[in-house]
Amino acid sequence: MMLDLLDRKKIADRIKQIQDMYLEDSRPWVVGYSGGKDSTVIVQLVFHALSELPKEKLTKKVYVISSDTLVETPLIISSISLTLKRIQEKALELGMPFETHKVRPDAEKTFWASLIGKGYPSPRQKFRWCTDRMKIDPANKFILDRVSEYGEVIMVLGVRDDESATRAQVMSSHTVEGKTLMRHSTLNNAYVYAPIRDFTLDDVWSYLLNEPSPWGNDNHELMALYQNSQSGECPLIVDKEIKESAGSCGNSRFGCWVCTVVVQDKALIGFIENGEEWLIPLLEFRNWLSDIRDVREYRQKHRIDGTIYFVGQDEDRKLGLGPFTLEARKMILRRLLEVQKEVQNPYDPNYTLILEEELRVIRKIWSDNGDWEDSVPQIYREVMGEDLDWEYDDRSLFEDDQMTDLETLCKEFDVDIQLIKRLINIEKKYSGYKVRRGLFQEFERILNQDWLHYGKVEGYKE
Repeated sequence: MMLDLLDRKKIADRIKQIQDMYLEDSRPWVVGYSGGKDSTVIVQLVFHALSELPKEKLTKKVYVISSDTLVETPLIISSISLTLKRIQEKALELGMPFETHKVRPDAEKTFWASLIGKGYPSPRQKFRWCTDRMKIDPANKFILDRVSEYGEVIMVLGVRDDESATRAQVMSSHTVEGKTLMRHSTLNNAYVYAPIRDFTLDDVWSYLLNEPSPWGNDNHELMALYQNSQSGECPLIVDKEIKESAGSCGNSRFGCWVCTVVVQDKALIGFIENGEEWLIPLLEFRNWLSDIRDVREYRQKHRIDGTIYFVGQDEDRKLGLGPFTLEARKMILRRLLEVQKEVQNPYDPNYTLILEEELRVIRKIWSDNGDWEDSVPQIYREVMGEDLDWEYDDRSLFEDDQMTDLETLCKEFDVDIQLIKRLINIEKKYSGYKVRRGLFQEFERILNQDWLHYGKVEGYKE
């Protein structure tokens, strides 16, 4: 396949446009790179365009950022990491103003901190809590930091009108007539530039397969990655409206290996069918996580905010499902660690499914929820056969016989032992303070969540 005259003119015109846009003002660029075809075209075009400008005119930064959710498909994140390294090295060699960055969610907002720590159910299309926490928020934080530093920034994204009618409509709604830049829907002082907005899929692949990568990648390998995964890319998303138009990243896209929004993870299946059999335990875990999502015994009867709700009508009315119970979360953590011990990533010997800092966050969340047994170090030790450098609180609240008495009393008076543990944890947190402002407010919050929530039933009338 060769680029015809029309294609070459289109590429030449776009490179000229990129150069003109870069030289127009002093606002730095933040280029989104997801490892897929469209974002590869964007970074390659920008790199090519700027490499043709005189060095003295390269006066503003170009940040290339990629979102690492910490649960990306292993083959994809390895490819992204290698490419970012090559881009940075080539930029330094040529004296070009590029900086590459991987942005991650805060430890308290990762997939495992949310699901295993707080009990969030695995995502579904109508409760896709993961995208904001793991993709949009980290990218937006990076952008806002640049806004704080420079006043305004320009986001350069590989979005195209022909991806979907909805995407084209969203992009059109942010377009100012006669202007190349689009308004960002939520971030003040951030603008969006989409150089390949009018590119077709043929334009994208024609460019990639006929124009060499400036940093030495082989784009035929990228095409093979798509073919092996039966997949498309999950774009770096920095706009909530664009997120809604993008649908699920798990729907035949390079995305998170734990994605349960779709029925099948075609990317993982595709990789496995093409010889990457070491990914089988990840696929099996992902399918199991999807299967247990709506098992009633694994879910609490109330939401995180304490409300309970009914679904259905009359005799079909049933209690809705809340977060995963603590026991279910322990089960999920144990199984995840078992998979981590089993998986051998041939491309990254240090590959782990859950980070140490996530385990520490989960431990803290569980402790606040009444896990006096301190289960995280215990589960980790039992599965992994080793210990991490845990910090321990030697101040035991109760002796074993006292705990037995407390459990007996709770059963006698039909009070949830976990509720009592959470109330005692709050009392412990405030112990030693002369002024304990906020203590009773926290008591009330916990009681509304775990005990008095029956007075807050939604959608139910006697």
